[in-house]
Amino acid sequence: MADDLALLDATAQADLVRRGAASPRELVDAAIARIERVNPRLNAVIVERFDRARAEAASPTLPDGPFRGVPLLVKDLMLRTAGDPHHCGMGFLKRLGWVEREDTWLAARLRAAGFVFLGKTNTPELGPVPTTEPLAYGPTRNPWDTTRSPGGSSGGSAAAVASGMVPVAHANDGGGSIRIPASACGLVGLKPSRGRTSLGPALGESWAGLAIEHCVARSVRDTAAVLDAVAGWLPGDPYAAPGPARPYRDEIGADPGRLRIGLMTTGPTDATPVDPECAAGAEAAGRLLASLGHAVEVAHPEALHDPETMRAAVAVVTSWTARDLDYWSERTGRPIGADDVEPLSWALAEMGRRVSAVEYVRAVEALQRATRRLAAWWASGWDLLLTPTLPELPPPLGQFAARPGEPLRGFARGGAFVAFTMPWNISGQPAISLPLHWSAGGLPVGVQLVAAYGREDVLFRVAAQLEAARPWHARRPAVHAAA
Repeated sequence: MADDLALLDATAQADLVRRGAASPRELVDAAIARIERVNPRLNAVIVERFDRARAEAASPTLPDGPFRGVPLLVKDLMLRTAGDPHHCGMGFLKRLGWVEREDTWLAARLRAAGFVFLGKTNTPELGPVPTTEPLAYGPTRNPWDTTRSPGGSSGGSAAAVASGMVPVAHANDGGGSIRIPASACGLVGLKPSRGRTSLGPALGESWAGLAIEHCVARSVRDTAAVLDAVAGWLPGDPYAAPGPARPYRDEIGADPGRLRIGLMTTGPTDATPVDPECAAGAEAAGRLLASLGHAVEVAHPEALHDPETMRAAVAVVTSWTARDLDYWSERTGRPIGADDVEPLSWALAEMGRRVSAVEYVRAVEALQRATRRLAAWWASGWDLLLTPTLPELPPPLGQFAARPGEPLRGFARGGAFVAFTMPWNISGQPAISLPLHWSAGGLPVGVQLVAAYGREDVLFRVAAQLEAARPWHARRPAVHAAA
């Protein structure tokens, strides 16, 4: 049964429990066995809470939510779970043995949905690069090719789901960190609208509203059903995305109608060359959408070409990195110095400390202007934008590593890597990566769809339509629990 469970999505596993065909403890035990068997080859899971998970799964107080008994892994960044280690990829916190005292509100909602947390997944230190290779825990490997990156910063979660350890895993996205690993690992990855999920109680926003929480999954229906379970404004949240007309899971199989879709396969600047395989994936998706009755034209918002926007985003990210180091110094009571963090983290923080308050406000204003210009394209009559998720195939491990005298090398390398993903963190619009294409060498190539703010419903209808027309569930990576 354990190998069979490795092939089921979270919705199917929850249905087994609901019908009495499996118990929560059986689902958890099987997932733990898969992690123990597969994780040594990938290094996706860095903290185990197996004994606590078994006890929670067997407890009569396990919530009777829509995912009762389904095992889940939690990314070791932003979301916090009471009584568990929380290190944000930082060797500093790992050496202190830092443990969080309370659940974040999102963790509480995941528990209320019935999920059982099995452990924490790997992430780069503080999450600023699109790979998962922290010095504190070592690199996570892509299950499709273990010499390559699984993407980041939710690379540990993506590698765990793609390899069949768990059906779904928590993830978050400040510049592409859900969609990038989803693309690199052949998964579904939705970045919801700004304000759709809460960062409380510790934060109102992160990276000036760029960051948002959700998950990586194998199926569109899981992505929708998990969002149903965790979405919604909570008291004190600074943003509130408009509520859906009906549960997102009801959008699966619903007729999207005939949509007007723009297709973009070239990078927004000359500094973003696009691999022919990535362009081919988006073009093929455009042809498929046209065959399904949609109007697909080569078009995109001109605002994507403004270089000021990315410069403003860098000012925001570096300022928040500086604050992150101060925050952890304050919480732990131990001042963080250059030797306590990776060279990239220190270099970004030093950049951030040079950003004045006035310059920070100016940067936020630039991001807000870009948001209005981007949103205007949808308001002018377009329903979706179709792009490659990434401009290149999953890169070999080590390409984002700092070098002596070049601490910012990985961050600079990542600038072109997020060209198609980060604009929608800036605008707050929902965007989803779907595994619709594979390279000639067998690597997954994600295709991204972007909707107007608050219109996850449109994304789910079209994503489910594409999933039915070109299903990906039979594809398995070289490293898989059912292999």
